[in-house]
Amino acid sequence: GESREGNCMFKYQGKYYMAASNIYGWDASLAYYLVADSIRGPYTPTKSMAVMKGCEDDYAHITQTGFFVSVKGTKQETVLYCGDRWADFAGNGLGYNQWFPMSFEGSTPVFNSLHRWNLNAQTGSWSVAPGNNYVRNASFEADRRYVPTHVKPVQDQLTGWYSTVIRGNAISQDSLTSPVLNYFNTEADRKIVIGEKSLAITDKIKFNRKVSQTISSTSYIKLPDGYYRLSAMIRNSGAFANLSMYAHSKGRTFRYTITGENSSWKKITLEHIKVRKGKVEIGFLAEGEAGALWLVDDVALVRE
Repeated sequence: GESREGNCMFKYQGKYYMAASNIYGWDASLAYYLVADSIRGPYTPTKSMAVMKGCEDDYAHITQTGFFVSVKGTKQETVLYCGDRWADFAGNGLGYNQWFPMSFEGSTPVFNSLHRWNLNAQTGSWSVAPGNNYVRNASFEADRRYVPTHVKPVQDQLTGWYSTVIRGNAISQDSLTSPVLNYFNTEADRKIVIGEKSLAITDKIKFNRKVSQTISSTSYIKLPDGYYRLSAMIRNSGAFANLSMYAHSKGRTFRYTITGENSSWKKITLEHIKVRKGKVEIGFLAEGEAGALWLVDDVALVRE
């Protein structure tokens, strides 16, 4: 495939895997791979690398491919993905090396995007750790440019999130009317919130918008039933008829309503969210006048 860098390899259960990232400068990328029975190939898919399953919603947890370490324990072998995060140069988060356990579906590698997890180096087994944040692209760093953009191909959603225009300008290729979906943090902002970008909910005309993400159990990362805490850093200006953060699970909605302007960054928290059946939708609802602006950053869903 064209435009790849960060080439690195690992061997697992007799097969050879080559991984790489897009050439995105200092920014995060999807993780790609090829697989072969021999180190000399032939490698498949032919002439085009496949996207590693599980990395799509946060661009490999805001990293580029770095290297892999195999932990051969007494119970299992676990391949660890180490991703490069160019925090200084790109301003896209905290930390430089980001570690994740890999899973496999036959010869298909699966990237497990986790903020916190445990590894037993003796047995080789791993598990989700208490305090893990289940939100993907939680600080909105995955997208390199303003979204949407008039540069083709247009990307009309933030990675890992879904924006619904209930009222206002449609999200489209028309950069003159289409509402932006992200905001580039200033140097002062970045002393308070993580990374270079925040979610922006605004429009040039009167609007009503929803930005949401559905979180559910996967084959390897369970979202246990129980009580959770949803939090975010926010800043807002202008006139809003409704401004709220919510969580919805199994027919029940939990909501935090914001009143008044917050000219400085403020942390809001929604406690005691009951998650059932391993699935929850989280999001932000904003109904505002033309020019009103709501910035959101550092979203976290953590089990209480």
